[in-house]
Parts: sequence; structure tokens; C-alpha cells
Amino acid sequence: MKSLEQTAQEIQALALELGADEVAVSVSQSVSTELTQREGQLEKTQQSNSLGVGLELLVDGKFSGHSASDVRLEALRPFLTRAIDATRFLEPDPHRVLPPLESMGFANANLEANDPSWISQTPEQRRSLLNELEQAGKEASSHLDVRSMTHHVWDAKVDSHVTASNGYSAGWSRTSFGMGGEITLVDGERLPEAYDYRSARHLSDLPTVNDINTELVKRGESRIGSSGITSAKMPVLLRNFAARKLIGTLLSPLGGTSIYEKRSCMLDKIGKQIAASNLTISDNPHLPRALGSSPYTGDGFATTARNIVENGILQLHMLNLYNARRLGRAPTMGSTSNVCIAPSEKSPVDLIRDLPQCIVIEGFLGGNANPITGDFSYGITGRYFEHGEFVQGISEMNISGNIIELFHSFQNTANDVWTFSSYQTPSMLFDNVQCSGV
Repeated sequence: MKSLEQTAQEIQALALELGADEVAVSVSQSVSTELTQREGQLEKTQQSNSLGVGLELLVDGKFSGHSASDVRLEALRPFLTRAIDATRFLEPDPHRVLPPLESMGFANANLEANDPSWISQTPEQRRSLLNELEQAGKEASSHLDVRSMTHHVWDAKVDSHVTASNGYSAGWSRTSFGMGGEITLVDGERLPEAYDYRSARHLSDLPTVNDINTELVKRGESRIGSSGITSAKMPVLLRNFAARKLIGTLLSPLGGTSIYEKRSCMLDKIGKQIAASNLTISDNPHLPRALGSSPYTGDGFATTARNIVENGILQLHMLNLYNARRLGRAPTMGSTSNVCIAPSEKSPVDLIRDLPQCIVIEGFLGGNANPITGDFSYGITGRYFEHGEFVQGISEMNISGNIIELFHSFQNTANDVWTFSSYQTPSMLFDNVQCSGV
């Protein structure tokens, strides 16, 4: 078996031989396994092993991107011949060139992205874990009228290597594990649903099967008897596992393409206040074992930690090399890695205990956001509290407003950082949010 590096170098050499002026090649191999079980019956068992290549070609000052699942040179030769010939018909793009080799690199950070136990995982171990997960679910939900409960376990390993015709070469490996489930309950004529999934780089970082099912059942129970309440502006507590939706809405208009096309509410906001002064949002690609960590960017630059928002002030637009060149600016970051917000010492219960009323948002159902204006409207599910006491489940409601105004109303974080996502954020309390119901 050839190494991925050797495969990438041979494909690169072939592209240059066939007429490409510059070429970047990414070869990746992945092995993944997924099992799904419901009521003791294995509904799905799937294992895939894939090897693929992505290429970026520059021919006569014209750029094109391609991908293929067959990396054999004899198969790629006609494919690349056609790709290079087709590229010559495109319009020139002076901003599509490789960066200087001296500016490229590989972060010197111990990401702990590989779990050595992955290689020894057996079908019996995976099935045993799935059985334990399902049994714990039955025990946790034994007091409820359950229509159905489905559980999943999965794991994967990915190896990748990139090379470029300027001499750059780098590669890395990572594993991932996950488990979770969905539950459907009977509530009169309604069938409320809930889910809980967790992923981690290392199997030992996943919570116990009891913890997952306790949370799954808790979320399901909160949907029983849920309904909307009278529309009002009130505090909302955004749960840690649901925070990605609103943080992503804030960060999305920072993308380089949106900035270049002037389709962003963040065009002129660098150095300006876009959130409360006690909020800092950072991007840290070097967190050990974190799902978003990586040693280099898609442009081949060594990754580095940055503050996107610092004390409420916007620090940067997210510009990859191409968009930075189009804008005549320096590149920053093409996309986020691990989005991090610092926790406080207060629990979620502490944050809402003294509030006359508060909606705890646990999920989103549909809705939309306008990146040009920052206006948004999202359907929500969750729970309603008064003076820290649970009153009822929430459904058939939405929150709306402007995303910049929303983050200006940020109050505090809780102490419960969610580590099972590339958004490593705690629960967040906002004030004066428009909540529309009945």
C-alpha cells in the first residue's frame, strides 16, 4: 500500500505533467462504522471505507476544483486531462494562486486527535455498547408512555495528506466516537419527540450510557404538555447544546464571500461593539481532543488561536487566502475550528433562580436569518420557568429580533461548557428577547 503522501505526490506530478501550472492535492482515507438499534432489533449496521482525492488546478491563470474517488494514476490520467482542458475555457482569476511556501506550515501542538483504542474496536464491543445504551434508555424511561426509542453508536478514523506544487506537504490523522438516541412519547393525541447525541475524539471522553439517557428522557419529558405562552419580551437561557444556532447566526456574516459580495451586516463592524462588553468569543484550533482542532488550514497555513469578538468588539472578518486577496487584505481564517466562550462559576439554575420569568431554549425548529440585515426568526422548544421553578414545556413559539441587538443583551454564562461539539460553549443568558407565542 502506498502512503497517502506518496499518492498525493504522484497525483500532483501527473497534473503538472498534463499541463497544470500550479496544483494542490488532498488525499484522504476514512473508515467509519455505525449501528442503530430499536426495541432490541438491529435496524442498521454499516461500515464504509473510502479513499478519495481533491484537486485544485491553476492553468493559464484560470482556476478549477475537482474530486475523484479513484486515486489510481491510470484512472486519473484521462480525468485530469479533461479537467485541465476544461479549465482553459474559464475566465482568468488573478487571486487564485498558491501562497508562498515560507508562509505555509503545520501547528506545533499536541492535539491528541487519535484514540489508540480505535484500532482494537470489535463488532462485539460496538454491539455490547449499543445494548447497554438501549437498556439504560429503557430503565430511564420506564415511568413514561414511550411510543419508540432508537439508539445509535458510531466511530470513525480519518487520515489525510495535502501536497502543493510549491513544495508544501502535510498530513494528520484523527478518530471520533459517538452515541445517542431519539425518543418518541405518547401525550394524548400528540407524539412529542426528543434526541441527544454526543461525539468525541476519544471513546473515554463520552459520557456514560446512563448520563445520555437521563438527559434524553429529561428532554422528552419537557415536551409533554408543552405549548406556547403569551408573547412577551423576557430573559432566555440558551442551553449549551443548543447555543451553536445563535452563535452561528452571529458569526455567519463574517465569512469572506459574504464580506466580498457586501452581503453582510458585519461589513463595517471591525473595531465596533457587536455584543455586550462582557462577552468574548474565541477560536482555538489547538484544544487537545476537541472535535474542531486541526494543525493547518485549508490554505496550508499553520492554525493559530484568535479572538473573533473581544469584550464585545469585533476583531476580524473570517478571510481565507482567496477572499483576502480579492479584498486586498491579509488572510485571517477561512472558517472556525473550536468556537469557545468562557464559563462563569454559576450553574444554569443559579442564572434563572431570581428571574420572574424565563424561557430555557433547548432546541430550534425551522426559521430563518438574513445575513445582510442580521434579522432572524427561529422556532423554539424548551421549558418555561418563573422564579426558578418549572412551569411548563414550551413549543409552538419563536424568538425574533436582530442578532447584533440580541448579543448586546447578553448577560452571563453558566459553568456547563459543552465539549461534544466544535462549539465549546456554556449555557448563555440573554435579557429582553422577543418571544412570540399565543
